[in-house]
Amino acid sequence: MKNIKIYSILFLSFLVLGSCTDQLDLNPPQDIDNSIALNSDANVKTVLIGAYDALSDGDLFGGNTQRNSELLGADDELQFSGTFGDPSDIWRKEMTVINGDVADLWLDGYNTINIANNILASLEVVNEEDQALVEAESRFIRGLMYFELVLFFGPSYAEGSPSSLPGVPLVTEPNNVDPVERASVQAVYDFIIDDLEFAIANLPAENGVYANSVAAGAILSRVYLQMADYAGARDAANAALTAANGVYDLTTFAGAFNNQSNSIEDVFSIQVTTQDGVNNMQLFFAASSFGGRGDIEIQQKHLDMYEAGDVRGSFFYTDAATGDTRTSKWTDQFANVTYIRLAELYLTRAEANFREGTAIGDTPANDLNRIRGRAGLLPNLTPTLNDILMERKLELAFEGHSIHDIKRLQGTTDGFAYDANELVFPIPDRERNINPDLRQNDGYGN
Repeated sequence: MKNIKIYSILFLSFLVLGSCTDQLDLNPPQDIDNSIALNSDANVKTVLIGAYDALSDGDLFGGNTQRNSELLGADDELQFSGTFGDPSDIWRKEMTVINGDVADLWLDGYNTINIANNILASLEVVNEEDQALVEAESRFIRGLMYFELVLFFGPSYAEGSPSSLPGVPLVTEPNNVDPVERASVQAVYDFIIDDLEFAIANLPAENGVYANSVAAGAILSRVYLQMADYAGARDAANAALTAANGVYDLTTFAGAFNNQSNSIEDVFSIQVTTQDGVNNMQLFFAASSFGGRGDIEIQQKHLDMYEAGDVRGSFFYTDAATGDTRTSKWTDQFANVTYIRLAELYLTRAEANFREGTAIGDTPANDLNRIRGRAGLLPNLTPTLNDILMERKLELAFEGHSIHDIKRLQGTTDGFAYDANELVFPIPDRERNINPDLRQNDGYGN
């Protein structure tokens, strides 16, 4: 994902954005037109790598979006004991309009979207045989980013009336500086689905460390799950699993984590090396002995959920310095940030098939027992919906799914109902100062 020097990426991304920064001395940046940065096939493809690099930022999929989902959905299963105020406020559900982590998600998210929009506006200079792939990768990145933004800044789809609920601004033109109002939750979801469907149709199942059709299908299945469109989630997961056949497979549970190159189970991961990239999940979850901050402790409530003999129940360790329990999923600071694993697709198909009373691709029991068997557990021949949901919770714990599953299932976390104002990020104050058309979320003032 990052085979081109970071400085080249930043330079071209800077040209795309047409902005200036105190930290870069590009002379004279304001005089270099976007048409120069995006005037050739090679330049557009380099900027596409810049879009992946933007996506991998620590404030985005380099760890903070996943961490923030776990903090919001902690439900007494984990505790944040670090000294950083912004993530602590997210964990406590005491966010304000000046929370820095919240603002960084918004700013970096729209920066990434703008890079994708610039690429999409420049497709005519891309070699004809590569245009569909470049467009598909850009729309995957844009769709994924919009999904993350609406999940955090928009009300839950499960609240109902998504066509009247405020989502996030849909910015579709590059370098837009005009105020854009918040589109409805429904409009944002429709836009995401359109981007992802194009990506699925035009990406290969195997694309190195870049976006592929299986990853796009997995995100689409997540979108449909949030919408409670279980037939859509089932079909997207099944299509992705079909495309994954012969390309991806389940590894051992321990083998799915702390890998410095993608495992056979990694459908999409943020690439980290000793020279480039960050793994903020490791930074916050790992003990100091592993180079982490040790800010997030796993609580007994979570540990008590595992059956005897479940290898996942022993995938924890005691921090020798503090005596706290920590997950073993994030211990290598130079490991990739795992984002989509094949196991998720089996669990999504199992849940969706069960809810629909179907067996598209396989039965819910067979899909469930693939995951149980890998965990060292006996088969569950007659699973209930709660069995499937619990399997999903334990398999994907501390990987960034927590608050989103709580919201779609209309659950609670730390005493807050799924539709509580405190579980929605505030629109950053600086954004509303610039764009007064942005309606603030309920609970954060006018």
